[in-house]
Amino acid sequence: MPSIIQIDSAPNSVLSNPLRIGDNALTLMLGPCAVESYEQTRAVAAAVSRAGVRVLRGGAFKPRTSPHTFQGLGLEGLEILRAVADEFGLLVITEALGVEQLPLVSDYADIIQIGSRNMQHYPLLWAAAETGMPIMLKRGFMSTVAEWLAAADHIISRGNERIMLCERGIRSFDNATRNVLDVGAIALLKTTTGFPVIADPSHAVGRSDLVLPAAKAAIAAGADGLIVEFHPDPPTALSDAEQAISADEMDRFVAEIGRIAVAVDRHLPHANYAPAH
Repeated sequence: MPSIIQIDSAPNSVLSNPLRIGDNALTLMLGPCAVESYEQTRAVAAAVSRAGVRVLRGGAFKPRTSPHTFQGLGLEGLEILRAVADEFGLLVITEALGVEQLPLVSDYADIIQIGSRNMQHYPLLWAAAETGMPIMLKRGFMSTVAEWLAAADHIISRGNERIMLCERGIRSFDNATRNVLDVGAIALLKTTTGFPVIADPSHAVGRSDLVLPAAKAAIAAGADGLIVEFHPDPPTALSDAEQAISADEMDRFVAEIGRIAVAVDRHLPHANYAPAH
């Protein structure tokens, strides 16, 4: 399997070179848990673009635990994501919840996200694989590494090896944090497989003040990138408000991750940070 996933630059991007996930450069994917409005998403896209981030994340379909909470804007959310991403020259990653959503998601996104709850939804994995698009496969929050890799094999079995694995925290007996970020699994996967590995510190810790320390640990363990929740005004967020970093925090977040990258002989391309001397 290839160790690097290459994705052509987004339309209107000031960068002509493709995005390469899994090489010596780290990849950041920042954006809101949920697309709430055009204005909110455009503000996010403008901020992440200024910071040098190349991938905009955002949920149009939200698999919320309670059916009485915000479930996403659906097609309208996808349209908003694509519009603002194109304006700022960004790529889009967003989640498909079911096979019936894949035609829409594949039309509007550059990377398909398979969420934790759907890691073993095999018909979805097969259908996503058959699009030929890059796929980010999140680890099930109650799944072993072996089960996670078996799910990846389902995608490979349909002829698609453009897979990145996302460690997003696993459930434990301790509820001090939302989940437990398994940095050992990140190191293991980088040692024993060729998959690029992305970490999701936002869902792992569930607290905005712990996202940066968890992200640093993930990069030190060998992660090839991060997917992080960012909201222009976290207290007003319609989902996962507690774990979203704010506009005031984002510049420091990118700068700190850049310094960790340098410390482990990697780099954060195009991002605005001052490497340590």
